[in-house]
Amino acid sequence: MTSVGRGSLRDLAYEALKKRIIQVDLRPGQRIVERDLADELKVSRIPLREALRLLAAEGLVVLVPHRGALVSPFTPTDVRDLFDIRESVEVLAARLAAERADEHNLGPLTRCLESARAATESGDEAEIAVVNARFHAEIVALSDNALLETMMRPLNARMEWLFRLTSDRDPHQQCAEHTELYEAIAAADPARTAEVALRHVVSGRDTALRLAAGWAVTETDPVKITHGRRRRPS
Repeated sequence: MTSVGRGSLRDLAYEALKKRIIQVDLRPGQRIVERDLADELKVSRIPLREALRLLAAEGLVVLVPHRGALVSPFTPTDVRDLFDIRESVEVLAARLAAERADEHNLGPLTRCLESARAATESGDEAEIAVVNARFHAEIVALSDNALLETMMRPLNARMEWLFRLTSDRDPHQQCAEHTELYEAIAAADPARTAEVALRHVVSGRDTALRLAAGWAVTETDPVKITHGRRRRPS
């Protein structure tokens, strides 16, 4: 197989596995059986392992040397840590976006908000998670700060995963908060934007932590979870 072929298969495995994790087809803490997954995706172990390393860098997978891999447990502590980071970097991104937004560069954020409204009205939980994560990513892009965008990139998948796992949260409330945040950015009001952004992140913290107790696994030790080998039924 050529290196280009391996790269293509790695990307295929990466996208397929990432989608399964974010859409919670694979639950937090669930063991990933490489042999079974390679057969399902019709790829060899080499590109699959490369995909798993990419996902581990994004915090979606935990690799255990000589034992395999599992979906990151994403415990309440992990959720708390993510919100601690969001309260800082997302507020910074929003303030910078308000400083740099104008009628020429607001288009992508405007279209993203429109997509979020449409998904909210249709009740499409999977799409709501996707567009809500994209909305935050567009704010970072609008901040026009390459270093901040690089720092945020590994968090984007975890944020989309969080939005999917917290789909019980009122999507209309989230959409209303995003609308208020958009209006503050469009008004080029950095101080108000920072205030709205912080309030938006904080408003989801308690709900997310409460819901995390429901999806958290009782065993979070990766070595114990990946202990032994599961055999297929004969």
